[in-house]
Amino acid sequence: MDSHYDQVMKKREAAGQGVRRYFAYSTILDRTAFLEWRGQHGYDFFELPEGKLAEAKDLALVFDFPSRFWGGRVAGLKDQPGASVHGRLFEVPDKDWAIIQHKEGAVTGMCVEKTVSVSVGGEVVEATAFFTNPTRASGDGPVSAGFVEALTRGARSAGLPEAWLQKIGEAAR
Repeated sequence: MDSHYDQVMKKREAAGQGVRRYFAYSTILDRTAFLEWRGQHGYDFFELPEGKLAEAKDLALVFDFPSRFWGGRVAGLKDQPGASVHGRLFEVPDKDWAIIQHKEGAVTGMCVEKTVSVSVGGEVVEATAFFTNPTRASGDGPVSAGFVEALTRGARSAGLPEAWLQKIGEAAR
């Protein structure tokens, strides 16, 4: 466990009874990578709820965060009219939101939360997605090949469109 565990558990205790919509597009969709992260951080009790296929509008996938863990740049989101990012929409209980914040890097300031428009089952809803903190974004260094593999593996196992898998590869170049 790391030092953020206590922070997360305090937030869980203080949380309300509501639900938050979470748009996930990254390695949380890779079950193997997620279970490894969950175990390393002491959250074995947490189960990600069943998500629905979703497409976030006016966003693009960018590799803009140099990660020591992944050994290269990892993916984030940027506003881009007309573009879209595929992922899954999850409804996460408020008590578990701090775990999502930890996984996405908001606890360390790596990412910031932003409201996005997401199309799911023909309906457009608002959800929270995580963007690289602008003060920490960088195009320096190579894209992490291991991260791209986990991202692609997660997208495939999440049932995202084949065309999206190709776009991941294009964005990583």
